[in-house]
Amino acid sequence: MKQLILPFNESNSQSPSSEWDRDSTKHALDDLFKATFAYRKSIEYLKLAEFISKFRFYSPYNAFLIYTQRPGATYVAPAYRWAKQYGRKVKPNANPIVILKPKGPVMFVFDVSDTESLKNAPALPESVTDPFRIKQGTVEKEFDRTIENCKRDGIKILYQKVGSQAAGSIQTVNVENSAGKLQFKTGEQKDTTPIYEMILVKYEICLKEDSENKMKTENYATLVHELAHLYCGHLGTPNKKWWPDRRGLSHTAREFEAESVSYLVCKRMGIKTTAEEYLSGYVDKDPVLPKSMSLECIMKASGLIEQMAGGNLKLRKDY
Repeated sequence: MKQLILPFNESNSQSPSSEWDRDSTKHALDDLFKATFAYRKSIEYLKLAEFISKFRFYSPYNAFLIYTQRPGATYVAPAYRWAKQYGRKVKPNANPIVILKPKGPVMFVFDVSDTESLKNAPALPESVTDPFRIKQGTVEKEFDRTIENCKRDGIKILYQKVGSQAAGSIQTVNVENSAGKLQFKTGEQKDTTPIYEMILVKYEICLKEDSENKMKTENYATLVHELAHLYCGHLGTPNKKWWPDRRGLSHTAREFEAESVSYLVCKRMGIKTTAEEYLSGYVDKDPVLPKSMSLECIMKASGLIEQMAGGNLKLRKDY
């Protein structure tokens, strides 16, 4: 996909992406990724991506943590949920799996194989006994929610008539020549009057014109790919607290990361895209992953884009 990468000072031998790579020990997943050589192999990465794409009930980031600790896990939950919701208890000496807790440090979960049924417990539902069954999904409200949430980062969506083989694109917008501002809904007053924040346009994403509303799924997959370029830092960042500045990556590394995000997000929704073919093709051609690839950026970008499809996000801090 076409991206317009922001320039950086080439007199400095260290590009933003090199700086990020050099400081990988500050990024938990990348540090683990580099220390575990097996995951640098393309075929092992493909197995990891397939697991995360199926482990839909936890975020991509947590699914990775589960895979590294228990690659054979099928369904995990905290001990209290096993007891309350499923009538099961954790077996003695079972090893907990550590994942990140929403709005907290960590939480401990256990795979279904580490639990046993309590007396008169109901049979386990299909979501537990067959959690990896193939999901056939379509995009409806998810696409509209993502478009709306794009506004908070100053992303304007454009539609254009293009050929069937044309891809989408993302580019930065010169602030001095900005295409205006976007209304981002941040809440409602007591009388339900919407409250809006005006966000300066910083980026433009072009999708295919869809006057008959027949290409929503295709456009969503394209949108995910272009957002991946942005949130993985390929175009720089207006604020390093939001996402990193990783300009200077090779084209191969940028595309590998964007296709990985597209694969994870779309497949977890049950949407088939060309990203799966891309990753499989890469494995066939090269046994080792791009050196500067960031697993942490891939997981965080995937999680953020899933959140954008799930509901209205809050205004970013420091605006």
